[in-house]
Amino acid sequence: MDFTPTEEQAAARDLAARIFGDLATPERLTAAGTDSDPELWKALCAAGLVGAVEELGLLGLVLLLEEQGRTTAQVPFASTCVYGLLAVTAHGSPEQRERLLPGIGDGSVVVCGAFPGQGGVRARGGEQASARGELTGTVPVVPWLRDATHVLVADDRRELWLTPVAEAARVEAVELTAPWSAGRLTLDRTPAERLGAADVRLGAELQQPPAHPHPLPQPHSNPPTPAPYTDVLATARTAFAGLQAGVCAGSLARAVAHVNAREQFGRLLATRQAVQLRAADAHMDIEAIRVTAYEAAWRRDAGLPYATHALTAAWWASEAGQRVVHTGQHLHGGAGADLDHPVHRHFLWGRQLDAYLGGGGEVLQELGELIVNEEEKEVGQG
Repeated sequence: MDFTPTEEQAAARDLAARIFGDLATPERLTAAGTDSDPELWKALCAAGLVGAVEELGLLGLVLLLEEQGRTTAQVPFASTCVYGLLAVTAHGSPEQRERLLPGIGDGSVVVCGAFPGQGGVRARGGEQASARGELTGTVPVVPWLRDATHVLVADDRRELWLTPVAEAARVEAVELTAPWSAGRLTLDRTPAERLGAADVRLGAELQQPPAHPHPLPQPHSNPPTPAPYTDVLATARTAFAGLQAGVCAGSLARAVAHVNAREQFGRLLATRQAVQLRAADAHMDIEAIRVTAYEAAWRRDAGLPYATHALTAAWWASEAGQRVVHTGQHLHGGAGADLDHPVHRHFLWGRQLDAYLGGGGEVLQELGELIVNEEEKEVGQG
């Protein structure tokens, strides 16, 4: 394993850091309220960062999302890249890739995801390989829905459908812990297109994701190709774990700056052992989130199985993430209780990501079940 960024990935990360640092300031975030920042979104797309993810891979996206998380920038970057660009690139038909990817890259097509599939949406579409269908059902919360032009929906059979948000029966605003422009999606025989229907025979045989443009180590054996739903869900868990690493790093950076400037009883707070231990524990938690997200992303880019690794990253992001943002809040003392203080925004994002990833207990249970199932398969094949 080598998580060292390529020159292209490092350059994109540095560019993202400059753009987020210049435009996602506390003053602009306060002015945006619960809405996203269209000027920042235009700047990211104009710089080519959204379209570049197709070449940078999932590891490159994780690096970019870390920079977004450091500033808690309010743009649908993660959702568009995961549920739009990477999903269409890996599992879309040639026609879908040709039609959708240019718009995703320039920002005119914004995609969100009704994930994970909870059985709330049913599809009617004739034969299994049919490219067109109709969706009926309700998804209570879809992050970034109010910004999106398209939504990727997982139906009750875990098949993936793309539908324009404008075709939905109803979109109602939902306010979350973090300002993610979320909405409640209601579908009533809404027209939709199956992701990759022209190329994929859904079921046992599935389309292999395109090869990553950079040379990567080859697996010793050819692992079974994950189903589109499984792959997109694991990609989302990895990407949002990377976002959480950035949120936590930003929270800790603010806390460190605070304790190095704040005096109590004639001494800097940073000189006190209890403060140092809390900060050190938070740093180790952040590194655990980061390295597990890097490993899962690297494995996907290398064509290796990564479902358990994505769940591991999600567990660390959920469990350790909420610990870190609480630490950032506590180390600010009374200032941390101020709802308008920048560190409180990191707290809200950290808690929202914890919930979005499923919560530590639920993720750990799923990880355990997946490991047991894989071991039973190995025993059966042996």
